[in-house]
Amino acid sequence: MTLLSTKSSIDAIRSAQRKGGHLLYVVPAVFLLTLLSAFPLFQLARMSFSDVGIKNITGVWTNVGFANFKAIASDPDFKQILINTLVFVGIVTFLGLILGFVAATAFNDAKKSSDFLLAFMVFIWALPPIVNGSVWKFLLGGDGLINVLLQKVSLISEPIPFLYDPKMALYSVAMVNCWAVIPFNALILKAAFKSVSKDVLEASEIDGVTPLQQIRYVYFPSSRPTLLVLAILTLVYGFRSFDFIYVMTYGGPGLATNTLPFLGYIKAFVLFDFSKGAAIALLSAIFTSGLALLYSRSVRKEEQND
Repeated sequence: MTLLSTKSSIDAIRSAQRKGGHLLYVVPAVFLLTLLSAFPLFQLARMSFSDVGIKNITGVWTNVGFANFKAIASDPDFKQILINTLVFVGIVTFLGLILGFVAATAFNDAKKSSDFLLAFMVFIWALPPIVNGSVWKFLLGGDGLINVLLQKVSLISEPIPFLYDPKMALYSVAMVNCWAVIPFNALILKAAFKSVSKDVLEASEIDGVTPLQQIRYVYFPSSRPTLLVLAILTLVYGFRSFDFIYVMTYGGPGLATNTLPFLGYIKAFVLFDFSKGAAIALLSAIFTSGLALLYSRSVRKEEQND
C-alpha cells in the first residue's frame, strides 16, 4: 500500500508539473511586459508626484505630493480643455459607431464592388495618422480642394474656415478622426453579421420582413455584444487621439482643439514641465485602464455566452 501511494503521489506531482509547464513559456513575455510597460508606468507615477524639470530630469526628484494635480485642476484653461476632450471623444465614438454600422450593412453582400469599397476603407484606416491628417489639412484649408469645389459650384461665396474658426475646428478634427475609425468598425461589424444564421435570414424573408426591419430585428440584436466592445475600443481611440490634432491644428486656434493628451504633450515637451505632463498622462492612463477593464469584462461575458 505504501509503494502504491508513493507511486500515485509521484504521478500526481508529475501531472501537475506537466499541466503547469506551459507557464514557463509565459515568463519571457511577462518579463518583457514588466520591463517595457510596468516600469515606465511606475516612473510616470513617481514623476507625477515629484518636481521634475529640465534641470533635474536626470537628478534627484523632490516629492511634492498632489501639488501637480492641484495645479492642473486650478489652471483656468483646464476646464475648457476637459470639455474639448469630452466633446471630441463623444463625437468620435457616436459617429464612429453609427457610420461604421451603416457601412457594414451597406457592404454586407457578396458583390465584388462591396469587397472593393471595404478594402479601400481598410486602406484608409491603415494609413499613418500623419499622412491622413496632412491630406485632410490640405483638403480643409482655406484654399483647399473642398472650399475650391464649393466655390466653383456657387454653394459658398467665401472659404469656410474649417480649421481656423474656434467653433468649427474641434468638430472638423473630430470628423477626420471618425473617418479614420469607421473602416475598422465596419470591418468588425461585417464579420459579426456573418455569424447570423442563414435559416434566420431566410425565415425573415419568407415572413415579408423589409431590409430595414431585418437590420433592426436581426442584425442589430446579433451584433450587440460586438457593438459594446467596439464602443469601448472607439472611446479609447478617441481619448488617446493626438496625431490628427498635432498635424491639423496643433491645438488651436487658441484652445479650440486642445485636449488632455495634447495638453500633456505641451506641458512635457514644449514647456518642459515634466511633472505636470506626467500627472496629465497618469490621469489619462487611469481613464483608459478603466475602459480596458470594461473591454476585458465584455469579451469574457461574450465568450461565456458563446
